[in-house]
Amino acid sequence: MEESEEAVRTGLSLGMRLIDTAEIYQNGNSEQAFGRLIAGQREQVFVVTKVDAPNATSEQSIRNSCERSLRYLGTDYIDLYLLHWPVADLPPVVNAFEALKAEGLIRNWGVSNFDVRLMEELYAIPGGKNCAANQVRYSLVDRSAEAVGLVDWAARKRLPLMAYSPLGSGGGVKTLLQTPAVIEVAAKHGVSASTVAIAWTMRSGSVISIPATGRAKYMSENARAAELTLDKADLAKLDGAFPARHIPSRGFPAR
Repeated sequence: MEESEEAVRTGLSLGMRLIDTAEIYQNGNSEQAFGRLIAGQREQVFVVTKVDAPNATSEQSIRNSCERSLRYLGTDYIDLYLLHWPVADLPPVVNAFEALKAEGLIRNWGVSNFDVRLMEELYAIPGGKNCAANQVRYSLVDRSAEAVGLVDWAARKRLPLMAYSPLGSGGGVKTLLQTPAVIEVAAKHGVSASTVAIAWTMRSGSVISIPATGRAKYMSENARAAELTLDKADLAKLDGAFPARHIPSRGFPAR
């Protein structure tokens, strides 16, 4: 935990201002750790946290989770409150989020791991179009969000996507960072392979990348991605190495 907290402090010193956590991360310890780290500089950070699906079964249960997260984070408002995973009954979720927003306990609300079908279902609910973001898994090694049409759908709706695991996950991370195309683009720009991969997720300007690292030494590489502009040749090389295809998963199941 100490190393992770040092990584966050380094990120803040580099101007990285988005804090992403969730009530289920380390059973609430993650929120509490972030609360300690942002104390005294709350107005300088943008806090994102999430209500777990089992706690999103009613308006009251969502309120209970939100109030607990506020206590753990040591703040009186959350900038963006997300539904962590889809639930069967969405209207109570929207109603709860809208009520919390009206009371000033949250500034915005959104969802996570929603595909196009679920987004259409959400938008059909009164108040559903007030959704401010959809956080999904997205990287060069897993372009399912593109393959299933979500990236294009979100662009048409002007809905920001937040890309988690922008370097992939598991063995995919090593595959990505050792791919010749990524290494060549990185060498061209004088940056690391991870910087290139993160910058790629943000190439459209409508995707916010949220790389996770528990080590301070990688924070500067993450931060540089926001300053890197990939040209057409770079994008063509990367797209050729990692074509968009659907990888069935919990977030993007086979249809």
